[in-house]
Amino acid sequence: MSVASLRRAARESVSGLPREFWWLWTSTLINRLGAFVATFMTLYLTHERGYSASYAGLVVSLHGLGGVVSSLGAGVLTDRLGRRPTMMIAQTATAFSVALLGFMTDPAAIVAVAFLVGMASNASRPAVQAMMADIVKPEDRMRAFSLNYWAINLGFAVSSAGAGFVAQHSYLAGFLGEAALTLTCAVLVFLKLPESRPDAPLKGSRERGAEPEVGLGTVFRDGRFMGVVGLSFLISLIFQQGYVGLPVAMGADGFSSADFGLAIAVNGVLIVAVQIPVTRAIEHRDPRRLLIVSSLLAGYGFGLTAFAGSVGVYALTICVWTLAEIVNSPTQTGLVVRLSPVHGRGRYQGVYTMSWSVAALVAPLMSGFVVDHFGADWLWGACAVLGSVAAGGYWLLMRGLGDEADVVAGGGVRERRENVAA
Repeated sequence: MSVASLRRAARESVSGLPREFWWLWTSTLINRLGAFVATFMTLYLTHERGYSASYAGLVVSLHGLGGVVSSLGAGVLTDRLGRRPTMMIAQTATAFSVALLGFMTDPAAIVAVAFLVGMASNASRPAVQAMMADIVKPEDRMRAFSLNYWAINLGFAVSSAGAGFVAQHSYLAGFLGEAALTLTCAVLVFLKLPESRPDAPLKGSRERGAEPEVGLGTVFRDGRFMGVVGLSFLISLIFQQGYVGLPVAMGADGFSSADFGLAIAVNGVLIVAVQIPVTRAIEHRDPRRLLIVSSLLAGYGFGLTAFAGSVGVYALTICVWTLAEIVNSPTQTGLVVRLSPVHGRGRYQGVYTMSWSVAALVAPLMSGFVVDHFGADWLWGACAVLGSVAAGGYWLLMRGLGDEADVVAGGGVRERRENVAA
């Protein structure tokens, strides 16, 4: 492919998206550039503070539990208070709690503040996803979600290397650096992003086509959507094994932490390198097929790990499930938006986000139990089974969602009804 073709492809990948999206994208990138706590929490507690591995595990688990708790509350705030104020509150709270965590020395205080950091840092996600759905046209949403996911991984890849260098000199500087960058995000949201929440219908309105009021109960009673949430949990449970089960298995096989770092680096590099071109290739494909195929790739990509005996083979298996991740993430996020009523996007995104947070809690327990009692090969076999179950679940749930043309165009059933009513 010529340089001119590459330039044309790049322009087409980023053209047509509103300016507000790019400010939101920039905020996401800055936020991920400061991802220090999530990456180095365990090393900080064990190496810097001298606490046991079990205590470090408790702190990390409570950090994840904070994210589970905040997902629902943040979703409600996103719909009631608005996308912009929810993001500002969450990012400001994250900045101050991360900075505070860097100064904590008492074990109980560290646990409490880590829980607060988990709550605050997860609270902006429903608002970000809801605002992105508000400001981007339906036919451009998969591309927008892919670009946002690309920014997350680009920022994480850069921050991992930079934060590692900072940690060698001062862990406190890492905490304060993340706090400063997160506060920068809040300022950026305040200065550049207008509120995007659609005007709510009048309470008790009986106008033709008026959307009924949406509460958390509405979300939990939505059988199709909760099925997607359940499948999202299964998929997330599989992907989490790349960071909890894979290092344990590689260590048991005699590989060093450097070997694991070299292998897992393929994940970030591949996402940064091919996320945008892959999105161009799948943008107008049937999302039902994409979700089924990506589920199978995820499950059997990890399943193939049972046959890995060298760093190179481990890297090849990572390539397989990374491709699944590249396809699944924007496709599934787009499906969630299409299943969400416009005035309930925050609550729906909050429940969806919760599925990933719960998986982050369950995955370490799952991998530890299976590896300790049955061996790593059984863990990879379980991943293959979960991927097959998820693929079958998507096939069942997506039946009757709409004809292929409607789904591919990005216009979900609920959103299309609103347009007709208008």
